[in-house]
Amino acid sequence: MTLTPPPLKDDCFALPSGTQWTPVDEALSELKKRLSVVTTAESVGLAGALDRILAEDVLASRANPPRPNSAVDGYGFAHADTKEGPQALPLMEGRSAAGQPFDRSLAAGHAIRILTGATLPEGVDTVILQEDVSTDGQAIAFHGPVRKGANTRRAGEDVDAGETILTAGRKLTPADLALMAATGVSEVLVRRKLRVAVVSTGDELAEPGETARADQIFDANRPMLLSMIRRFGFEPIDMGRAPDVRDELRGFLDRAADQADVILTSGGASAGDEDHMSALLNESGSMTLWRIAIKPGRPLALGVWKGTPVFGLPGNPVAAMVCTLVFAKPAMSLLAGAGWESPLRLTVPAAFAKSKKPGRREYLRARLRDGKAEVFASEGSGRISGLSWAEGLVELPDEACDVDHETPVIFMPYAGFGL
Repeated sequence: MTLTPPPLKDDCFALPSGTQWTPVDEALSELKKRLSVVTTAESVGLAGALDRILAEDVLASRANPPRPNSAVDGYGFAHADTKEGPQALPLMEGRSAAGQPFDRSLAAGHAIRILTGATLPEGVDTVILQEDVSTDGQAIAFHGPVRKGANTRRAGEDVDAGETILTAGRKLTPADLALMAATGVSEVLVRRKLRVAVVSTGDELAEPGETARADQIFDANRPMLLSMIRRFGFEPIDMGRAPDVRDELRGFLDRAADQADVILTSGGASAGDEDHMSALLNESGSMTLWRIAIKPGRPLALGVWKGTPVFGLPGNPVAAMVCTLVFAKPAMSLLAGAGWESPLRLTVPAAFAKSKKPGRREYLRARLRDGKAEVFASEGSGRISGLSWAEGLVELPDEACDVDHETPVIFMPYAGFGL
């Protein structure tokens, strides 16, 4: 079975006329509303299912446990054969063990040796712990009353056959594989991994390992974005670095659209003379420059190139990473079939002080120490070292606020984004 989603429309990112600065929450809401799944589906075995996204619900092929069994090592009997106070029951010869069930019915008024996980023989509905009995190998003695059904598991107590055990859109974990295996599921329909092409732009960039001119900087965005995509569970496609030549950049985008489900670019996303990415998207009739009230960041160029959505990220690595985490990550999760994934937000005391002006939502590079959020010494968006120093982001609201030591703040760990 193959599921093929419809293509996105070229105008899917268009905002209402007159829109100027878009608040973060509004931008996220618009992305969530305008995007849809772009990945097809394929059937895979359990060995290849880890970290894949389910394309349909998974139903249990078999109950777990498939038959009633014992939860302990002990002795099984019919509850109707017991009473209050001291009592004894003769033992039947043999035992029931996991994988070696007792193949006869229990004789009335008797008990049978039974081990953990063993199928309950016909006639057994209750099990007593071996520590609670005395035995000479011929009979057992114990004190009643014993609760009916004690120390037993009913068939399907965990999962019944035909029950929905996992739902479409879930990213499969090792525990999910165990659940599917236990319930007889050996093959599942999953989304093909989202293919994400990454293009760097700009003549000012040099490749790490090359000799850079005095007026050049090394391309930090592409290694960062490619590794982030891999950590997210998507398939990164390195398209390389495009020069500031419009026709050559057009070729990069053409090749990226042929190979990928979504394109991330960095640089050239604003409206300057050398912002060729924006110019090309304008030529295609799909360009929308979302001026988002965010720091670091602001301009986010969005468009569709030959049916493939394009996220034009800022060229500054700090802004590129923040915009990827805040906007591109949940959007890519939706495109991949996992649904919109909001990041984990923890409320913790601040280990810093700051007076914030109104108008933009701010994200500070931060980490937790002794249960408190401390932030990087500089807010300068050119300080790439702060990204490495940090373990997440502190999110400050759109409105003005004053943060002092011990003020509750929102901390968003990198791990909560999937990094």
